[in-house]
Amino acid sequence: MNFIFAKTLRKLREEKGLSQKQLGQQMFVNHSTIARWENASRLPDAAMITRLAYCLGVDANELFQLVAQSEESPNVIMVEDSKVILSDGLAVLGEVIPNATITGFIWPQEAIEYAKMNRVLLAFLDIELGTASGFDLCSMLLEINPHTNIVFLTAYAEYSLDAWKTKASGFMLKPLTTEDVKEQLKKLRYPFQLGGAENEKLG
Repeated sequence: MNFIFAKTLRKLREEKGLSQKQLGQQMFVNHSTIARWENASRLPDAAMITRLAYCLGVDANELFQLVAQSEESPNVIMVEDSKVILSDGLAVLGEVIPNATITGFIWPQEAIEYAKMNRVLLAFLDIELGTASGFDLCSMLLEINPHTNIVFLTAYAEYSLDAWKTKASGFMLKPLTTEDVKEQLKKLRYPFQLGGAENEKLG
């Protein structure tokens, strides 16, 4: 259950002197939606979090951080057009982030559709995806959720300059190793609970 976000939302609403109905009216949602957020049965999506921050007069980043901390099983994706590299990479990620829901994609469009339906907190993206570009995919994922942590993957170090021009959290050379992933997780723009005794210190 997502009690961290729920308790904070109720506190902020009450500090503003708003009822659930009044906040719902400002948010253009039913008051039952606010109630579900406050009883921890649901979490708002990225657009609603931004709107909440505006209505409550708080920094949206603070609310995004609370939502990330509330995730019991954070969604992590990896997009790679080589099945062998994808399979090996998913095994590494599963070892490093044991509580995450980790999903691999060969086709960028499938990753986009998944991100529309699920809050993706971390995405590992190959830069060369056949005829597609990992940089373009990065832009589309951030358009869906501006607080997705993006980490680029490539076999070519010369891509690093272009990678740093984006809003990515990092750049890694293939193949993925547990040590490199652990180090990268310490540098995320938007940290979240990673699970496991050792990983609780990361991010």
